[in-house]
Amino acid sequence: MLRVTLRSVRAHAVRFALSVLAVALGVAFIAGTFALRTMLSDTFHGIVDAQAPADAYVQGDSVLPGGDTGGGLSLGGQRTPVPLALADEVGAVEGVDAALPDLAGLIVLVGADGTAVQSTQAPSYGLAFDERDPGLDLVEGRAPQAADEVAVESVSLASAGLDVGDRTKVVVAGEVRDVTVVGKVDAGGPLAGATLVYLPVDVARTAYAAEGTTPRISVYASDDADEQTVVDRVTAALDDAGITGAEAVTGDSLRAELRADIDTTLGFVTSFLLIFAVVSLFVGGFLISNTFAMAVRQRVREFALLRAVGASPAQVFGVVVGQAAVVGLVGSGLGVVGGLGLVSMLRVVFEAMGMDLVGDIPLETTGVLTCLALGTAVSAVAAAVPARRAALVAPVEAMRGEVTVPERSLRVRGLIGAALVALGAAGVLFAALRPDSSGAEPALGAGAAAVLVGVLVASPSLARSVLRVLAVPFVHALPPLGRLAQGNVVRNPRRTASTAGALIIGMALVGAVSVIAATGQASLVRVVESSTDADLVLRSATSAIPDGAFADVSALPEVGRAESLAFTYGGVSPEPGATPGPSDGASVLGLRPGVLGDALVVEVLEGDVDDLDDTHAVVNQAVAGEGWAVGDELTVSTAAGERTLEVAAVVDTRLTSGSVFVTKDVLDELAPGPAQTSDTVFIDAAPGVGADELRAAVTTAVSPYVVVSVQDRDQFVDQMAAQVDQLLVILYALLGLSLVIAVLGIVNTLALSVIERTQEIGLLRAVGLGRLQLAGVITVESVLTAVFGTLVGLAVGVGLASVLPRVYAEEGLDRLVVPWGGLALMVVLALVVGVLAAVWPGGRAARMRVLDAIATPD
Repeated sequence: MLRVTLRSVRAHAVRFALSVLAVALGVAFIAGTFALRTMLSDTFHGIVDAQAPADAYVQGDSVLPGGDTGGGLSLGGQRTPVPLALADEVGAVEGVDAALPDLAGLIVLVGADGTAVQSTQAPSYGLAFDERDPGLDLVEGRAPQAADEVAVESVSLASAGLDVGDRTKVVVAGEVRDVTVVGKVDAGGPLAGATLVYLPVDVARTAYAAEGTTPRISVYASDDADEQTVVDRVTAALDDAGITGAEAVTGDSLRAELRADIDTTLGFVTSFLLIFAVVSLFVGGFLISNTFAMAVRQRVREFALLRAVGASPAQVFGVVVGQAAVVGLVGSGLGVVGGLGLVSMLRVVFEAMGMDLVGDIPLETTGVLTCLALGTAVSAVAAAVPARRAALVAPVEAMRGEVTVPERSLRVRGLIGAALVALGAAGVLFAALRPDSSGAEPALGAGAAAVLVGVLVASPSLARSVLRVLAVPFVHALPPLGRLAQGNVVRNPRRTASTAGALIIGMALVGAVSVIAATGQASLVRVVESSTDADLVLRSATSAIPDGAFADVSALPEVGRAESLAFTYGGVSPEPGATPGPSDGASVLGLRPGVLGDALVVEVLEGDVDDLDDTHAVVNQAVAGEGWAVGDELTVSTAAGERTLEVAAVVDTRLTSGSVFVTKDVLDELAPGPAQTSDTVFIDAAPGVGADELRAAVTTAVSPYVVVSVQDRDQFVDQMAAQVDQLLVILYALLGLSLVIAVLGIVNTLALSVIERTQEIGLLRAVGLGRLQLAGVITVESVLTAVFGTLVGLAVGVGLASVLPRVYAEEGLDRLVVPWGGLALMVVLALVVGVLAAVWPGGRAARMRVLDAIATPD
């Protein structure tokens, strides 16, 4: 039977080609995801190796509550800092060649074009150039020595359009400095687009370690000492000196910890992409199932002959499933190759954006075998139902002149589908009516899945009535072509519904995403508009506004008030009276008295925001969660210390990600100097100053800082809303793959339908139907199928997504917006898709010879 299976595939190669392509597209996404994750992992592992090359490290012996606070070049969980002076003591230990404190922080480098050097979302770091560091490779020029000198990493230097000897500016510690590039440094590994600027040691110490502490100390061993020996000796020296709060670890263990953190983060990205890959394969399964269902219908006599010559039902079943497995295996193999090609294109795009991915495109055995097995399994499962029908063909069918396959009634299937829709709708209704219930989200998810599956099950019954209505304009506008097309799509509702099934799934996702995005954007705009009435807003491209910019703006006579939203990241009590643990991290905002409720408008749920002082805090319920009340104890901990405050008020605001508001003095104590960041400044004009005058003065004041943008209220709202648009573009691009597969499904079904109706087409041509008219009939069929799938899918997606504002009102989705214009565009797109999908099948039908077509047995 294996020979029969392979021979059938070879004999009907064109019939299965589009199914192979559908599998290839789905598997390409999966293979590309695996390869991209491996390349990203290798790239960031290379960054770890390049930026943490020391043989050992001395760091704080306890992880701070809140985990990583993003300080300096730290990639792992943030620990308590260690004194800078400890480096001298560690450097005196036997076997230690050098002990260098890590002095690093944010910096802005101005390029040759006068703008800030930026590469995608990668940060810019300033580091100390310590000539004792064996990892530094000065490839040109000399080390920076004076306060107005810097060295720049070679790739960063090229990106900036600068060269050794050029004059430029940097913004460091909130101050704009004129500097000369005196050296070019090879960082020794990939940087993923990060910009590195090297400063003299004393300048870096003043800018990044003003408090006399450092995240860790890098320890380089002499030639005759290994890592563990150095760690043991340093540990003994710390114990002998009675130094507590610090520990020594090997370089290998620290690098392993950092790599694990990176892999955890990349695992989330991989899971996100794999979800869409699985959706694409699921949609491709509809195409495969439809292909084999039509193939079984057309090859009934062949299967009957197999039964007549002694093949058992199991053997016939195996033939059909085997053919599907071959299709899946070939498609998966092509998908693996396509996935590697996809990653190659992405690599070029990343390089154009300034992010170089290291190494060759990986081709791991495990990933390849997983892709092959997955694609083959999906194909085999999708063909199981058609294979069962083939296995049940009676041998006597081979002796009949005309072979038909009896169709079961759609009544039972329609009732099952309606029951599933009703059950799913009940779950969705429960979630909408009881959004505060713990079972609301599970009920919504299960209900939405049941509704979608129910619609797919009932779609043949739905197709008859809906398609009759959709065909009315064509029946009246294109007689008799419209009536012929209507009869063809209604005559076999199973085939039509199966063809449209892929579009139903894809368009349901598109409709849901469109409503969610429009609703989220409108809700965000409302929040921003109602949260501030400032005349101008300062924002930074680096997410950090230099202190000097804020000081210069505040001093302007045109400015009546300038309020900075300064924040840090630390441990915050997860509930009243609790001590924050390692995972209890949140952002803490520091405000001057009177700002909260004025420049930053919030909804006060309990208490009085005017009671905010050095012993009281205000809790943002939208971020910190419920359960907080006035008088509760709240603990905030950072690297610099810990404060227990009393809750003065509970508010609700989604303009900031801050969970706790404290006074600026408390924030300065908890996060002194560069440990705190400001990403937004609200500005009001002085009395009598016009909007244009204010903007001109502020723009002039911040222009030296390069990265700071000046926005009015409308521009600020638009920028916040644009974040939703960026996410929407990504989602649409990923969903586009499932729509491409759906289009292939329409093409495949129409092509198989043309083969199935060869004699019918010949008779129509014989009685006077022209070539263009025949192609027109095929095109109308395609358009009707595409529009049916689109309308049903959008109706399901929009209907389900419309419930979300009731369920997630507390999370900010409190305004339902249906983007009717965008949905109408989807329907127009369906018309175009239908026309394009019919080009090849319609052309093939029009080219048939009339007499040959009539002579072809059905």
